[in-house]
Amino acid sequence: MPKYMTIRSKSDRISFQIALKTCLITLILSLLLALLTILGLSAGSDFIHPWIVIQELFGYGSGDYNFVLHTLRLPRVLMALLVGAALGVAGLILQGIIRNPLAAPDIIGVTSGASVGAIIFIVYFMGAVSIQFLPLAAIIGATIVSFIIYLLSWKKGVTPIRMVLIGIGISALAKAMVTMLLVISNVAATTKAYLWLTGSLYGANMQDVFLLLPWVLVLLPLTFVMARIVNVKELGDDIAIGLGVKVQIYRLFFLLISVMLAGSAVAFAGGIAFVGLVAPHMSRMLVGRSFAALIPVTAIIGGIIVIAADIVARTAFLPKDLPTGVFTAAIGAPFFIYLLFKTRNQ
Repeated sequence: MPKYMTIRSKSDRISFQIALKTCLITLILSLLLALLTILGLSAGSDFIHPWIVIQELFGYGSGDYNFVLHTLRLPRVLMALLVGAALGVAGLILQGIIRNPLAAPDIIGVTSGASVGAIIFIVYFMGAVSIQFLPLAAIIGATIVSFIIYLLSWKKGVTPIRMVLIGIGISALAKAMVTMLLVISNVAATTKAYLWLTGSLYGANMQDVFLLLPWVLVLLPLTFVMARIVNVKELGDDIAIGLGVKVQIYRLFFLLISVMLAGSAVAFAGGIAFVGLVAPHMSRMLVGRSFAALIPVTAIIGGIIVIAADIVARTAFLPKDLPTGVFTAAIGAPFFIYLLFKTRNQ
């Protein structure tokens, strides 16, 4: 029999159990993430010994690598961690509320909406408006497209299958709009847009990290607190309604959380694909289907995927620094095909 750790507030309004196996797996993944973070700070055009990296981080180094570590590499690694965690949990939420294993922000239209917002900004407002407003444009685009998907999916309530099908259609329309904008724009804007669409962490700085950090620090704990609602919703709308869950309200609530997580991540890192699809499935293979257990594990795995992809992107083809999204797609595309075959055979 599995052993569980119970966490309960004094008022009993917040109460959940976590298997000790989940705690152990989370600890192991956290250690792996820490090691990968050190590797990410060490690797580059000039390799820095991991022990020197640790000394520099804790203020015991000589200071010779201060610029390389604190200005160039640390913000990039931290951004990769936050982006991976946000995209992973955004995908986990979508798969939970839609009850579809193939649901992910980049598949049902959330990422495409962010791309439209960002490309419109790059093509029409770049130069006239500060580049710092690019993330805001991406978040607005993701929100508008998600609202359209939800509105078109409504028919005496929103059903998961309608949301998926309409989301795929709106995503295709948004991608067509992006292509049209790229064709009619000038060469400089097209180059900038293509780099953003592929997904890159190049040029990340601590200001970007601090701007993205509040989204992750607020929305992930909020999702964790509401985990029981998603567990009930996965039993089906009829059962959830019978248990007193306001299905449509909570579906919209969780959709907004997913949009804010995915939109904010894509806003700073561009169209990094497949993380929101792959990370939740890897988490389920490790800890089962408890949503509360899946949230931290998915966040860590998402961070691991993006950090690993970014390390390869900036070291495998030196002196070139390739977009991180190329390598997340290289991981995610085969996994997506595997899921399609697995779903078909069920």
